[in-house]
Amino acid sequence: MKLVGVEEHYLAAEVRDAWDAIGLGSRDPCVFIHLADARIGQMDETGLDVQVLSLTTPALHELGPVGIDLAGRANDAVAETIARWPDRLQALATLPVATPEVAALELERCVQILGFKGTILCGRVGSRNLDHPDLRPIFESAAALGVPVLLHPRTPAAEVRSAYYSGFSAEVDAVFAMFGLGWHFDAGIQFLRLVLSGMFDRLPGLQVILGHWGEVVLFYAERLVTLDRFSGLDRTIATYLRCNFYVTASGMFSPDYLARAAAVVGTDRLLFSTDFPYQYRPGGDARRFLAGCGLGEPDKAAFAHGNWLRLTGGSGATQRGGIGR
Repeated sequence: MKLVGVEEHYLAAEVRDAWDAIGLGSRDPCVFIHLADARIGQMDETGLDVQVLSLTTPALHELGPVGIDLAGRANDAVAETIARWPDRLQALATLPVATPEVAALELERCVQILGFKGTILCGRVGSRNLDHPDLRPIFESAAALGVPVLLHPRTPAAEVRSAYYSGFSAEVDAVFAMFGLGWHFDAGIQFLRLVLSGMFDRLPGLQVILGHWGEVVLFYAERLVTLDRFSGLDRTIATYLRCNFYVTASGMFSPDYLARAAAVVGTDRLLFSTDFPYQYRPGGDARRFLAGCGLGEPDKAAFAHGNWLRLTGGSGATQRGGIGR
């Protein structure tokens, strides 16, 4: 059974240098991950057939116009890497999100020319949340192209970190605000802001992916329905969760979490991922989780690769790789 990881990251040296030039590395730290030959061996160790590559958080969200050329070079470099392993790698586009009109055009180029499968956004763009009207061209482009948007966490704003994630050692504060908890609340809130802004009423075909079993959102689905009385939206929160929302594992290999996600969004909206390198799982761990995840064989195949193929089947100039032909 083919196994596709849809949230698997890299960080290019040029992007890291751009972060360092504005001091972003200390404010929003991340992990350096090469696009290197070793990646294929690591995929084999964990049991993945295909990785869908994406630039790690906070991507180009703080780089302003500098991000325009940088995005193009990053995407071209990823396309060259995919050309070396077309059966093993796919990609989500890196966008110069601070210039949304340009970002929309870059997404179009990546999908139509480079064969990418969608894009990744990493939370706020400067002081703007993702529902800000300035950023609509990006979502409009994704909807028009029929490709998904993966919402990745990023570190909460400094004032939020100070109020809620501080008071311990510098290391504990940082982890608490990032992958310990802060990242996941941040990403879930960004998705809910998109819902409450009416984004999915304006773009009913737009599809968004959240990692880590829905970034807390799914575990409060019953509570979120109370917003229906006040939101003024066309549909209910539960409907958006079942019509505009995909969920991926991000290396959190829990059958209980999978069952909860399936109950809320349906088995046809479950996607697999290992969240490499943040949760690097060697020794065939991904395969073991798939084998014992509790799904029947048809749903297991959908989770492993079928849902991703259906979601992205119409995207890209070509269908790269053995599972996409």
